[in-house]
Amino acid sequence: MDSLPLPPPTLLDGASLFLDFDGTLVNFVIDPTAAAADLALRALLRALWTRLDGRLAILSGRSLADLTQRLDLGEVAMAGSHGLERRSADGTVTRAPIPPELAVATRAARTFAEAHGLLLECKAAGVALHFRDAQHAEAAIDAFARALAADTGLELQSGKCVRELKVPGADKGDAVRAFMAEPTFIVGSPIVVGDDLTDEHAFIAAAALGGSAILVGDARRTAAQYRLPTVEATLAWLGATP
Repeated sequence: MDSLPLPPPTLLDGASLFLDFDGTLVNFVIDPTAAAADLALRALLRALWTRLDGRLAILSGRSLADLTQRLDLGEVAMAGSHGLERRSADGTVTRAPIPPELAVATRAARTFAEAHGLLLECKAAGVALHFRDAQHAEAAIDAFARALAADTGLELQSGKCVRELKVPGADKGDAVRAFMAEPTFIVGSPIVVGDDLTDEHAFIAAAALGGSAILVGDARRTAAQYRLPTVEATLAWLGATP
């Protein structure tokens, strides 16, 4: 859908809330290591966790270790690496096994990144090529990433100015379904907020479970039912007094 309404203020009532990080809670930066979660954002997320009786989880392509260090949210549930790593509401951590092909892909991607002046991000279950400041190279990056995925059996995940080779076997939709099977989350209605193509799996999962989704950013084709135009608008909506 090209035109979507703003989410109503009451949508969070009784929700099990799933939030993307980059592009949703913080604005994109060229270097993903520079993305900062300030004190105000952390306070907002802790307030939401309390308001929803623990029914809050962060869903991200970042590793679980990166999210934990960057957000410092203690008991808040999280899914990293597009659902390949997950920390449940009770603190249990599950991770997909990492095949040796990831090391092969990482070496090849590092060589390619150095040759083309790209930013390489090594993750727990994947490797990503960022080209926000080198968008002229998109066609070459796509061709390289497709060939590397075919050679290694890894999954190609496309996002905004990023191509990632990741371990297959899970996505953000799988993470939503797994969280919604837990006692903490099952009593709520799933609401997913995200901005990128990687969030579409979670949008679809939420709708199938009787919930809904909110796209953050510019209008595009999406499975979401609502849209918020910016990160700032998203934070304001999340922080609105119930």
